[in-house]
Amino acid sequence: MHKPVLVVMAAGMGSRYGGLKQLDPVGSHQQLIIDYSLYDAHRAGFDTVVFVIKRENEGAFRASIGDRLAHHMDVRYAFQELSDLPEGFSVPQGREKPWGTCHAVLAARREVEGPFAVINADDYYGAESFRRIYQYLADHPDRPGCYEFAMVGYRLGNTVTEHGQVSRGVCEEDADGFLVRVTECTNIEKDGENARFTEDGGRTCRSLPGGAIVSMNLWGFTHSFLTEAEARFPAFLRRAEAENPLKGEYFLPSVVTQLLEEGKARVKVLRSADKWYGVTYREDKPAVVQAIAAMTAAGLYPEELWA
Repeated sequence: MHKPVLVVMAAGMGSRYGGLKQLDPVGSHQQLIIDYSLYDAHRAGFDTVVFVIKRENEGAFRASIGDRLAHHMDVRYAFQELSDLPEGFSVPQGREKPWGTCHAVLAARREVEGPFAVINADDYYGAESFRRIYQYLADHPDRPGCYEFAMVGYRLGNTVTEHGQVSRGVCEEDADGFLVRVTECTNIEKDGENARFTEDGGRTCRSLPGGAIVSMNLWGFTHSFLTEAEARFPAFLRRAEAENPLKGEYFLPSVVTQLLEEGKARVKVLRSADKWYGVTYREDKPAVVQAIAAMTAAGLYPEELWA
């Protein structure tokens, strides 16, 4: 059986952040957020990491993180490219936006042979989250007739920012802790201890409780997910071509929801006591720097992670 590997989605350009936020240091020795995630993942058991990046950013990623990490993990690269489409499809004229998170994961399909976890490059997830997802993947191969997936859920109130709107996958689970559905909500903003979101440009708003469980794209999949995602991609492209050719996105939660509705998979919702941190906007960075410094002072991380 193959050991779980870690797939890191790092192809986004950070348009709301104003730069390549994945490579913006947050630690006292120029460490990136992804340094801390990889350090936690390595301690949890992950030996291999696949960075999904834009081809033009390969040199910057190797210099900033990949080369030093290669002394500790098997580092691989996959490139998310607009033109990576099934036979018979082409990039719509004028399209510049990447095809979304599920397409990013598909970019790694040639580098992943068994179970794998997926994370964002610019989010801090916490050590417990990696321990739980690694152990689940190691212990739960697919059952006959049912794929065994997992995700780590976080409280919505801990994942919104004071500085603008975010998108989150809002989760509903059953009494046994398995995911029923995940709904992608966009334009979420903080509202006291809770949150609210709009789907019509702000004309109306709907409330979300701060305790709602959301996905921060820390997923655990067996290899079956790649097979299913690839098979379903043409149907998405046909819909996007008709409805939103320039901005339609192939989201991970959408494929997960399809598989749940068809009874082909189940997704265990794992909880972590760790706090999530992220930098959606540049104004979020000082809080992340402060949190990393506090955890380092408390002994959770060494001053130099890869010394």
